Amino acid sequence: MNRDSQNPLFRAIIRATGVRPEDAGTVLLSAAYFFLVLSAYYVLRPIRDSMGVAGVENLEWLFTATAAVMLLMHPVFAAIVARWTRRRFVTVTYRFFMLCLIAFFLVLNAMPEDGPASIWAGRSFFVWTSVFNLFVVSVFWSFMTDLYRERQSRRLFALIGVGGTMGAILGSTITAFLTGIFSTPALFWFSILLLEGAVVCVKALDRRTKAPKRDAPADVPSTGEPETDGGAGSPTDRNEPPNPGEKVIGGSPLEGIARVLRSPYLLGICVFLILFTTGSAFLYGMVARAVDLAFPDDTLHPVIFARRDLAVNVLTLMTQLFLTGRIVKRLGVAVTLALLPLLSMAGFLTLAMAPVFAVMVVFQVLRRAGNFAIAVPMREVLYTVLPRNDKYKAKNFNDTFIYRTGDLVGIWSFRKLGDAGLDTAGLAWTMVPVAGVWVFVSLWLGRRQRELAAKAP
Repeated sequence: MNRDSQNPLFRAIIRATGVRPEDAGTVLLSAAYFFLVLSAYYVLRPIRDSMGVAGVENLEWLFTATAAVMLLMHPVFAAIVARWTRRRFVTVTYRFFMLCLIAFFLVLNAMPEDGPASIWAGRSFFVWTSVFNLFVVSVFWSFMTDLYRERQSRRLFALIGVGGTMGAILGSTITAFLTGIFSTPALFWFSILLLEGAVVCVKALDRRTKAPKRDAPADVPSTGEPETDGGAGSPTDRNEPPNPGEKVIGGSPLEGIARVLRSPYLLGICVFLILFTTGSAFLYGMVARAVDLAFPDDTLHPVIFARRDLAVNVLTLMTQLFLTGRIVKRLGVAVTLALLPLLSMAGFLTLAMAPVFAVMVVFQVLRRAGNFAIAVPMREVLYTVLPRNDKYKAKNFNDTFIYRTGDLVGIWSFRKLGDAGLDTAGLAWTMVPVAGVWVFVSLWLGRRQRELAAKAP
């Protein structure tokens, strides 16, 4: 027995976090990886949102352009996944986005702030950032679902999410407090450096999974613990090699789309995402218009959105540290997955009865914190029972194009219902039954995930 495991403090840490000794190094690297990815994004998010508010009358077209770019990029990403190893395609994906940021830095510095060219550059940046955030986060979670077994995911994904939340707090803080000290394009360099740090973590994780484990072979679960889920990095399928990251996934660029269309389970995840993002787009449109009316000085918008994001991330961190693990253990995947839809029903009902700016902001903060702290880890658990092709290709299609399709449905519905004369209260009422359907979809997915997990080898 490891001498450290007899230490009371060590045992207390393991009980509190769910991390076993053989998991610790991989979990820390995973959390660091997520920390760097979300830091990089949250530096950019308030800048993107301020550009969205500047073109609030064109939000529908910005969302449409984003969905179109997602659809075009998915086959390219799937073709790369089919031909390269995990380490190589993750590295190439992140460095491609870093080059894009350098290009935006050069373009935005070279043009006057108030000219028509800068307006189009801002719209392009909005679309690009909306694509960027889903791709880099989807790649991260694909890596995680490939690295950890299903039972490990329920123990560890929320803890890994803590690293991401701390990174989001850092990114929000950078933009909230350095805007004005640095020019907006200069802040891009923070994201570039953070993304390069994420690449370093990817390489370290890939090297770590190549090394054989001393405590238990990668293909044989440990029998020393009541829950035999193996060590971090062990394969999810006994038929896979000890390090699936070294194996090229193969297949065609459109295979992910085909696999989604053939699987009721993957289609259920699509419906879950569309219902979630439709509600998010409604709330986003309400808040964007309210901010535009309440704060005519658009130079304040990045700071306002950055501080909102900071509040979301602090609340997310507290929830992840003290509640998420206990909630999942007590309620299981299905009920835990349904908590955010239930919160959304309550929030839209409250907004329908009290359609004021403060309620909008508080609801948005609570909803986003609930998504990051509880819904996202559970949503990723849904993929741990699937083959590797689904974890990368089908998952990426769902996380990018389907996700933005929900945004598209939501923002155009928001626009058309607003044009038809519905005020904020009326718009909120339309989302209550949508959230109700979302509850039932969540419960079905959770039950189906449990059935697939029971059949896994």
